[in-house]
Amino acid sequence: MSRKPPFYEDVNQGDELPRITKGPITRTHLVKYAGASGDFNPIHHDEIFAQQAGMPSVFAHGMLSMGYLGQVVTDWAGNEAIKRLYTRFLAITWPGDVITCKGRIARKYQEEEKNYAECELWAENQKGERTVAGSAVVALPSKEKQKRFSHAIRA
Repeated sequence: MSRKPPFYEDVNQGDELPRITKGPITRTHLVKYAGASGDFNPIHHDEIFAQQAGMPSVFAHGMLSMGYLGQVVTDWAGNEAIKRLYTRFLAITWPGDVITCKGRIARKYQEEEKNYAECELWAENQKGERTVAGSAVVALPSKEKQKRFSHAIRA
């Protein structure tokens, strides 16, 4: 089930999106994500392999954190609203980390008679270090257009 996005008229530049917190991240999270995504790179679940690769331990898939950022947007605006999602990975998420995903409206604009909000997104670990950053563009409905549509249906 998808959420209805907020109305364009009700959001403003600087507004924060509802944040979500995940974790502490466990090795079980990593194995579940590997199964769901099909990414069975042993660096994410095999301690010896990770250490032989020069890492102190296994670590989370970058795409797991990207999925968490995507959830911030879909929880706020719904699946259908997302027009673009971009992320870049900044730091490794380790087992035991608690990840808080945040966002805010960087700008809102209209293009070709459609309403959009561009959102800045980021995830931080419990130390306040950003592990992932990115942006999303979402399409937002207009109160005025909905009002005109509702009047047309009743007529």
